[in-house]
Amino acid sequence: MPLAMANQGQEVVLQNINWGPKMKKKLQDMGLTPGVKISVISNDTNGSFIVNVRGSRLVLGGVVAQQIMVN
Repeated sequence: MPLAMANQGQEVVLQNINWGPKMKKKLQDMGLTPGVKISVISNDTNGSFIVNVRGSRLVLGGVVAQQIMVN
């Protein structure tokens, strides 16, 4: 499922990023690599997501969150 469908407080595991190589590399440099645990801190209705990855908080837009596949 896309990260955008995860609920606040839910912990998921990143499976894949469905984006072009440049954006995929940028997200991987931010710690979003396959197998990493992602805790959803905030799933705002306006489309922004705040997640905890490896002890760091990241803010992701809704379009980006749609392209990050988790389970």
